[in-house]
Amino acid sequence: MSLSAIKKVKAPGVLSDINVTPMVDVMLVMLIIFMVITPMLSKGFSVNLVKTKNPIAMQAADKDDAVLISITRDGKVYLQSNPIPPDDLPSKVKDMLTNRLDKTCYIKADQRAKYDLVVKVIDNLRAAGVDQVGLLTDKPNDSETVTKAPAGI
Repeated sequence: MSLSAIKKVKAPGVLSDINVTPMVDVMLVMLIIFMVITPMLSKGFSVNLVKTKNPIAMQAADKDDAVLISITRDGKVYLQSNPIPPDDLPSKVKDMLTNRLDKTCYIKADQRAKYDLVVKVIDNLRAAGVDQVGLLTDKPNDSETVTKAPAGI
């Protein structure tokens, strides 16, 4: 081949299109994984917590080994995410707190739960040897108002 023949051969043009198909495949797989995993990340049972103006942050309640009791508005009690009768709490909680220095339990009570059930759960936790009981609350949104209880109640 001569030098003049080589000069006439042109290289193919630059391909400027982006192939997004692999990226879309990866993103769809990640979306599915997050949709499946997210419900498993919530600890305890979902309830509508009481709204307070000055809630105290309790980061220890989010730990994996925290003892969390949930009380729903229809009167069901859950230890972690397992339903349990309130009278069975002392033995189960005592087993969970053995060999622990921090004997704290956290209660997530629905804002419409019956107060006598919450008191019964706290009494059962005290019978199990619980040192501290944390009552978990939420901060109200800007649109929500917190009503004060009348004096004398």
